Amino acid sequence: MEDYLQKILRARVYDVAEETPLEKAKNLSKKFENNIWFKREDLQPVFSFKLRGAFNRMSQLSKEELDKGVIASSAGNHAQGVALSASFLKCRAVIVMPLTTPVMKVRAVESHKAEVILFGETYDECYEKALDISKKENLTFIHPFDDPEVIAGQGTIGLEILRQSQTPPDAIYIAVGGGGLIAGVSAYVKAIWPDTKIIGVEPEDACAMTLSLKANEPIELESIGLFADGVAVRKVGEKTFSICKKNVDEMVTVSTDEICAAIKDVFEDTRSILEPAGALSIAGLKKHVVNNQLKNNNLVAIACGANMNFERLRFVAERAELGEEKEAMIAVGIPEKAGSLKLLCKTLGSRSLTEFSYRISEGKTAQIFMGVEVSNNNDRELLTDVIKRGGFDCHDLSNDELSKVHLRHMVGGRLPRSISQISKGEYTELLYRFEFPERPGALMRFVNSMRPEWTISIFHYRNHGADTGRIVIGVLVNDSEIQAWNEFVKKIGYKNWDETDNPAYKLFLGA
Repeated sequence: MEDYLQKILRARVYDVAEETPLEKAKNLSKKFENNIWFKREDLQPVFSFKLRGAFNRMSQLSKEELDKGVIASSAGNHAQGVALSASFLKCRAVIVMPLTTPVMKVRAVESHKAEVILFGETYDECYEKALDISKKENLTFIHPFDDPEVIAGQGTIGLEILRQSQTPPDAIYIAVGGGGLIAGVSAYVKAIWPDTKIIGVEPEDACAMTLSLKANEPIELESIGLFADGVAVRKVGEKTFSICKKNVDEMVTVSTDEICAAIKDVFEDTRSILEPAGALSIAGLKKHVVNNQLKNNNLVAIACGANMNFERLRFVAERAELGEEKEAMIAVGIPEKAGSLKLLCKTLGSRSLTEFSYRISEGKTAQIFMGVEVSNNNDRELLTDVIKRGGFDCHDLSNDELSKVHLRHMVGGRLPRSISQISKGEYTELLYRFEFPERPGALMRFVNSMRPEWTISIFHYRNHGADTGRIVIGVLVNDSEIQAWNEFVKKIGYKNWDETDNPAYKLFLGA
C-alpha cells in the first residue's frame, strides 16, 4: 500500500485532467437525511475520470516508446482518455472498441485523431485484438485498469476528495468495472484515513468484483449485461483485485431500474446527465443508505462519467420511475360490459395514472395495462389490494422485464371478429386523439364525461411528464348517436383529431 501511496502522490495527471469539484447534492441529502456529495468526474475534458490513469501511464513512456505509438482496448471512456493524452504527447494512438460502442463515443475518440478499430462484441474480445496488434506493430499497450500507473492516476481522485472534504467522509461509493478506480481511490484513502469505508457498486448483471471477493480470487463471468457499458467487464484485474481484497469494505449490486433512477436524481440536483456507469455509485449509495438505515453520515459518490448516448434517454426516463418505486405496472381484468371502465376509475380514486392501454375483446373479460403513480413498494401493494377488493382480477407486473421492455408498447390488436361485424352494421368504431392540460384527475374527468352507452373499444394514455396529456380513444357509437358524439367532442373543449380514416389505424387496429 505504501508503494501505491507514493505512486499516487507522484502521479502526473494535471497536464490534461482537472481537479473536479466535490458538490453537495442538496435534494438527495434532504431526501435521505444524510450529507451526500458528488465527486464530479463527469466534468473532466473527456467527461470521465479515465483521463487521469491514461495520462499518468503515458506520461512516463520513453521518447522511443512515444515515437512508436500506443494502443488500447476500451468501450469508450478509457479510449477517449488515451486519445486525448496521445494528442497532448504528440504520439500515435490506436483504439480497439467493441462493435456495440455508442457512435457518440467512437466520434469522440476520432476527434482526437486516434485510429479506431471496431472489433468484437465485448471488451474482452477487443482486449485480445489489441494485444495482437500491439505485438505485430510494436505499440505500447495502455491497460484500462490493471496497471500500477493507471491505478495511481485514478487514485488522485481520492487525494482530492480528502483534501476537499471539511471532515473525512464516512463512506465513499465507487463504480466498479475492472477495478482501477476503486483500487486507486481506496489505496490512498485507506492509507490516509482508514476509518472511511470504501463501498464498491456494480450492476447485478455485471458483478465480477462482487463474486471475485466472495470467491477470494478473480473469476470470469460467462456473460455480462451491457446497459452500463463502461463497467461491462467479464474479469477484474489481478492487481486491482489484490488491492480491493485489502481495502474494500463492502460491495453493493444494483438493477438497471435503480441506475436509471440515479441518473434522474443527479439531473435533479445538478442538471447534468450521467451515463449508466457514471451513475452507478449514486444508485449504490441510495440502496446502501436504505438497507442500513444510515442517518446524518457524510457520504461521497464518485460521478465517474457522462458519455451518455442521447438515444438512451427515452429508456432511462421510462425506467427511472420504476427504479424509484414511484410507478406500478399493473394488468387488470375487467368484465367486458358497459360501465366496467368507469367502475375501475372509481376504484382508483384520485391516483394519478401514467399509462392506460385497453382494447375491447371478444371474451367476457378484457385486460387493461396500467401505469399508476405510487409512493413506494408498500403503496404499490396497497393499490393492488384495493383493486382486488373492488372485484377486479389484478396482477402486478412492475418487476416483469418482458412487460417493462416490450409488453407496455404492444398492448392492442385489431377489433375482434364478432365485434367488427357489429361495426359494419348499426355501430361504427370511431378513433379520436385528444390533448388536454395535464393535471391530477383530468383523465378520470374525461372518462366520466362520456355517455355510458358508448362502448370504449380502444384506450391508450401515457404520462410523458409534459404539461399536456394525450389520449387515443376508440368508441363504438350507434349510427343514430354520431351527432351526439360530435356534440360531446365539441363540448369537452379539448383539442382533438378524428383519426378514423388514418391509414395506420386501418393497418394495425381497425376492423
